[in-house]
Amino acid sequence: MRWKAVARFTSGTSHQHQGIACQDYASYKIFGDVIVGAVSDGAGSAKYAEVGSKLAVERSLKFLSRISTYLQARKKGCWQKYSSALSDEEAKKLFCKTVKKVQEELSKEAVSRGCFAKDLACTLLVFIATPNWIAAMQIGDGFIVIRSENSEYELLFQPDKGEFANETAFITSASAVDTMQMQIVPEKREFICASTDGLEKVAIRFSDWQPFGLFFQPFEEYLQETDNPESDHQYIDDFLNSERLNQRTDDDKTLLLCLWE
Repeated sequence: MRWKAVARFTSGTSHQHQGIACQDYASYKIFGDVIVGAVSDGAGSAKYAEVGSKLAVERSLKFLSRISTYLQARKKGCWQKYSSALSDEEAKKLFCKTVKKVQEELSKEAVSRGCFAKDLACTLLVFIATPNWIAAMQIGDGFIVIRSENSEYELLFQPDKGEFANETAFITSASAVDTMQMQIVPEKREFICASTDGLEKVAIRFSDWQPFGLFFQPFEEYLQETDNPESDHQYIDDFLNSERLNQRTDDDKTLLLCLWE
């Protein structure tokens, strides 16, 4: 039994036409039976959006790389199999520290560039998953969808769209922790998909915030059939750059896919 995962992102056609770099970023780390993933979308109004999103993801994973040690140190008596889910208090403390670490990293980068922190503004979605539970957080838009065997796809959070059109929350905001959404799923989930807002309209039904199963099913099957998706990622690249998809969205697009096999 193991985690299989792949993270891919690409520029949207609007950015390609303007010569703007991809402002999305995604990555993950696997520690035995634990996987930590993060995705981020740099704010379109931010001068260094692509720098902010990459730093946010990398700093989150660096901080949470201690998660195995943390879980083993918990006084639950069953850490060997990570079978006991984080409590609300534990998860909130862990994710609040993650936000603080990211904000510190972005502030240092702003100083080194002689700019404001808002010039590195970005969203951030992070999850920690074991074979038995998932803990996740989200600041801003984008989505995390999960599924267990013989169940439907489930959206963890409704994307934060703010008060006005094309507005959302960013981790550089002073109210980032207050806007952070958090959820713990104390049950086994085999499939996880995290993405930025570029794929929302093709993956999520906005009328009731239900995931489109036909969007996610091919990716789950791809992970089941591919032995090493990180190196065999042409299928994902072809999808993200397909003309059919680009006709539906001109934004940057990201897929972070995970499967417990």
